[in-house]
Amino acid sequence: MNEDKVEGVAIANLIAADENRVVGWVYRWNTGALAVLWDVDGPQRVSKLCPDLCDAEKAEIDFASLTQLPCREH
Repeated sequence: MNEDKVEGVAIANLIAADENRVVGWVYRWNTGALAVLWDVDGPQRVSKLCPDLCDAEKAEIDFASLTQLPCREH
């Protein structure tokens, strides 16, 4: 990564509540911060991360609240 630019790398997939689809990604920025990027359907309930993240990383993205979002029909 170029330290002069803010760049991110996907480190985990967000798996939908139905466990059949990737609905977003967790990115680690070169600043050290984590952020969630949703697919075109936007925020929706997540069942798990693949690969799983440590507790501190889950807390940073507030994973507990992601598991409580409304589900989307597909």
